Amino acid sequence: MAELWQRALAFLHIICLLYRPSGALRWDDRASPSLLEVVKGNFSRTFLRVGYHKIAEIPAGARNITVQETVKSRNYLALQTQTGDTIINGNWVIDRPGIYTAVGTQLTYRRPNEIRSRNGESITAPGPLTDELHVYLIYQQPGPSVYYEYSVPVRNTQPTPEPDSHILPLAERVDPSKPGEKGEINGNDITKETSKPNHVLPDHSVTSHPQTTYTWAKSGHTECSTTCGNGRRQVLWKCVEKDSQVTVPTDHCDPGLQTIHQEEDCNAQPCPAYWDVGEWSECSKRCGPGTQHRQVICRQVTQVHANGTESSVTVAPELCGMSDKPVTKTTCQLKICSQWEVQSEWSLCSVPCGVGQRRREVVCLSNQGDVEEDEECNMNLKPDTLQNCDMGTCARSWFTSLWSQWCSAECGKGNKTRTAVCLMDHMTDLPLDSCEGERPAEVTSCDSGPCIKQLEWYTGPWGQCSAECGNGTQARSVVCIINNSGDMEVVDHSQCSSLPQPITAQTCRLKPCGVQWYVTEWSACSRSCNGGYRVREVRCLADNIAPSDRCDPNFTPESREECNKQPCLAEINPSCSDQYNNCLVVVQARLCIYPYYRSVCCTSCSRAQKTYPNSIQKNIRR
Repeated sequence: MAELWQRALAFLHIICLLYRPSGALRWDDRASPSLLEVVKGNFSRTFLRVGYHKIAEIPAGARNITVQETVKSRNYLALQTQTGDTIINGNWVIDRPGIYTAVGTQLTYRRPNEIRSRNGESITAPGPLTDELHVYLIYQQPGPSVYYEYSVPVRNTQPTPEPDSHILPLAERVDPSKPGEKGEINGNDITKETSKPNHVLPDHSVTSHPQTTYTWAKSGHTECSTTCGNGRRQVLWKCVEKDSQVTVPTDHCDPGLQTIHQEEDCNAQPCPAYWDVGEWSECSKRCGPGTQHRQVICRQVTQVHANGTESSVTVAPELCGMSDKPVTKTTCQLKICSQWEVQSEWSLCSVPCGVGQRRREVVCLSNQGDVEEDEECNMNLKPDTLQNCDMGTCARSWFTSLWSQWCSAECGKGNKTRTAVCLMDHMTDLPLDSCEGERPAEVTSCDSGPCIKQLEWYTGPWGQCSAECGNGTQARSVVCIINNSGDMEVVDHSQCSSLPQPITAQTCRLKPCGVQWYVTEWSACSRSCNGGYRVREVRCLADNIAPSDRCDPNFTPESREECNKQPCLAEINPSCSDQYNNCLVVVQARLCIYPYYRSVCCTSCSRAQKTYPNSIQKNIRR
């Protein structure tokens, strides 16, 4: 009897767990108990202008937010805060799908891109929101359809707390003739399910009736997992009295004999072919009318698996109906192109006469009036910002400076110089061929009197530059001469020591070398004998000594090489010394190969052996 009471109590406990309200109002289980109202809506239009259109304003405090495209399209969903701050897909910039944190919650943005996917974009968030959220549609394709749903707390409502699922509601009375009770709260239907009175089985252990046997019987099956393409369905079972086939509670039958997980095939007929539509490509133009392409394939489902996945194959397009084939190319426009605008008049001509230039300001403006980079506008259509202007003929005259006061030679014949320029209106320096008439002479001869034993330096012409490009040096000959009325005699340099001597060398640069390899000096050898290595740094530099990667790699200088390959010899014994002062002669005569001389001239011969190891070793072996 105790076992039967335990079964009855367990049955009542299950009824208590199942007794929960459902419908447009529900309890919030995640925070303090409060009643939530579900708000649903659907946005659909046939045609709209291209751009942003507000769908809904979701208030602060909302939970369980779902915004879903019901039809896959080339349109996009977008989110902004109440203050206009962009969260997803704002300012004509399409973001990648992912998780975005804003207004106190995590917003999950999904954009299925599988070619056979039928789902459109969606944005979900658990909430609650800390600020109002505005939902937009970026319209690009006719016939948009978006479903949205969220929950908000019901104000001025104090619902009765839900009973603890662990406490049995013994005080509630239920009419067994009514399977359910239905009420209404704030215009929303709420269905409260009830159960039949508890049924306590008789205790067969204390009766003398013959024992009744029970068995499992097939009561039906679940809905097929698919309407075509070899689906699966689960067989349903019930517990019955074996003789009368009357249904009894399931705890009468042996659980070990129940075959609840048995499945069977269903709807084996092949599925009709369908057009599998891929994602649209990016718009071919950043602004203005462009084109988009997508892939359209005729496919047919061959099998639907238990986990909901499908196996399909590509079939002939005729099976899908060519007349119903979706378009593979369409027009698109991400935004209106920016336009050039002239913002100033032409400036004054740069010259008071003759041909000069004038300027004006031209900027690239967006459709909202903001100045953008020139690349955002069509460079081929940019208005001129620079123009030639002719201010008429200029008055031009030659002007000369005064002749120099000193003759170029201290004695004998020399030259005096002056400068000639072509000036316009006494203000502007013009090219020398712009004045009329012959250009005035800028050099004239002069005579400083006869030269009588005049000492002077005489310089020859500069020689060739030492480098074909880059920095080099060039030299010239300088001699001391005595000029005696035109007769010149070369004398020793010391006689001209009182005169400043001209330079004999100078730097020269014929042309830039461009990029070339530069190296440092070799480092010291890593070993003094038995083979070491030394290194240097190698760099490719341009004319301005800036690093470059344009040098020819085939001519890269070595940055490491071997050194001191001679074998190492034993250190000289400290007791080793020269006994004679002329041991250097012994070394020069190469007499160190003899044991006697090696002993009396130990230091010199050892030093020579280190300097010339190979030759001495060969002589010793001889």
